[in-house]
Amino acid sequence: MRKEECFYLGKVAKKFSFKGEVLVYLDSDDTEMYEQMESVFVEIGKNLVPFFIQDARLHKNDFLRVKFEDVDSEADAEALLGKALYLPLDLLPKLEGNKFYFHEVIGFHIEDKRLGNVGTIISINDSAAQPLFEVKKGYTEILIPMIDQFIVEVNRDQKKIVMDLPEGLIEMYL
Repeated sequence: MRKEECFYLGKVAKKFSFKGEVLVYLDSDDTEMYEQMESVFVEIGKNLVPFFIQDARLHKNDFLRVKFEDVDSEADAEALLGKALYLPLDLLPKLEGNKFYFHEVIGFHIEDKRLGNVGTIISINDSAAQPLFEVKKGYTEILIPMIDQFIVEVNRDQKKIVMDLPEGLIEMYL
């Protein structure tokens, strides 16, 4: 399985017991849907390695308490700490309306109600407090806040997002 064919699920945050259980931080709003997983891919080095799940249950809000097959000691669990977990893209539920996955809109065009075509989304910057569309227009890179109130329509057929952006936001880049 290649990383491009997967989505980031979360990471192994800490050890839970001396029997090899770990707590996985889930990067998801809907954590309950991951309790029934049979396996995940763990990023080890540059490879995604399948790990089979013996038992999984929610632990507090954003954590999943996981017992992997063949991870039977603290030392085994220690080796997984900080490792990223992935699942195949086809396991993501389909979103409708103005909801979207970050990876889904890469390559979409941003269209402003006032200015028309703004550019093409080249990536999403979610390292700041507010996620940003990174948009390319010619040689210029434009950062647009991903604020629900700005998003008018997500059109998957035409691969575009229509936005109602505040006056001056785009102009300061051009």
